[in-house]
Amino acid sequence: MFLRVTNRHKNGKDHRYYSVVENQRVRGGKHVQKTLLYLGEINDTQRASWTKTIDTIDERQHRQVALFPEDREIPEGIDVGVQVRLSKLQLHRPRQWGACWLACELWDQLGLQEFWKERLLASRKGTQWLHVLQTLVCYRLIDPGSEWRLHRYWFDHSAMADLLGEDFKIAQKDTLYRCHDRLVEHKEDLFKHLKGRWEDLFDARCEVLLYDLTSTYFESDPPFEGKRQFGYSRDKRPDCVQVVIALVVTPEGFPLGYEVMAGNTADNTTLRGFLKKIEDIHGKAQRVWVMDRGIPTEEVLREMREASTPVLYLVGTPKGRLSRYEQKLAEQPWEKVHEGLSLKLLEDGDEIYVYAQSHDRIKKERSMRKRRLKGLIKQLHGLRNRKRLTRDTLLTPTFHKFTPKRR
Repeated sequence: MFLRVTNRHKNGKDHRYYSVVENQRVRGGKHVQKTLLYLGEINDTQRASWTKTIDTIDERQHRQVALFPEDREIPEGIDVGVQVRLSKLQLHRPRQWGACWLACELWDQLGLQEFWKERLLASRKGTQWLHVLQTLVCYRLIDPGSEWRLHRYWFDHSAMADLLGEDFKIAQKDTLYRCHDRLVEHKEDLFKHLKGRWEDLFDARCEVLLYDLTSTYFESDPPFEGKRQFGYSRDKRPDCVQVVIALVVTPEGFPLGYEVMAGNTADNTTLRGFLKKIEDIHGKAQRVWVMDRGIPTEEVLREMREASTPVLYLVGTPKGRLSRYEQKLAEQPWEKVHEGLSLKLLEDGDEIYVYAQSHDRIKKERSMRKRRLKGLIKQLHGLRNRKRLTRDTLLTPTFHKFTPKRR
């Protein structure tokens, strides 16, 4: 165990970042470094203190000993032997075995071993990328988190090393990140393979697809290149650059396609490309697409209706068009679907408008309004208990609201 320093040039200055690391032995008599504690930037005094602490810990001497039960004598020829009271043994540093074994079984059931065997070959340095990927997949399934956490904590507390016949070399943080880069070129083939296995195992059909977009932002300094751009932020962070992520899933949550796009991509420009993408990968079929009202344009919806194999859709009606059908919908009778949900249907040309009423949603919105009303009444009581306000005071820009006094 020792201190490792990493140099970085930032804003015209050199910075030194320290970490406490230890060497772990891997195959071929080699060692890899495992990060135990990240210290960040420390001064010379702190560095000397940490070095002294590590030297003190490393002063312990380690040697292998032979263990025997207390009722058995230590045989001759054993240099160092210890008799052990088995009844007093305690379990320390347990590792997760069952979940890891089951995840590996699911890996085989999905045919991922055969799929990746020809695509992820071992590196010239002996890195088994197939085992690295299998570790990442099992980690995401069992206890999802960051690659750093897998490197720092999870791998040592799991049985992946024993199940794969590997060592800590496959859990180095740089190795985990590099593995992702090797998967991108096989993305479409992987979706086809998983869809085929899903249909074979469960006789599933991709007849209804859910399509939506989200965004994720970066707190970074310029220059901004590539897909990191300013755009409409769903995270309420318009001051940060972002990327837009589009995803197509089945009602069961099975992903059929995704795409990472520039942060300034408009939602209504993405659907046409995804329709073609899904058709190229999974073939033509009469599918039903479910989307928010801001995603499709009228032009794209017309293309979906007029396609050689018509593509059905369920999309929210633009608010500006609702008043046109308000009177007609009011005249339609309610049709009960199940307890708590009723529908009204209105045909208009090739389209059918669906007006849904959820009793649970009605209760929720009423509760929200009541809570808001109680807050307003509380503020009015606070205004009444304060001194008389003039017109000029109320119009002052710094005046927002009064907090009522506690009684």
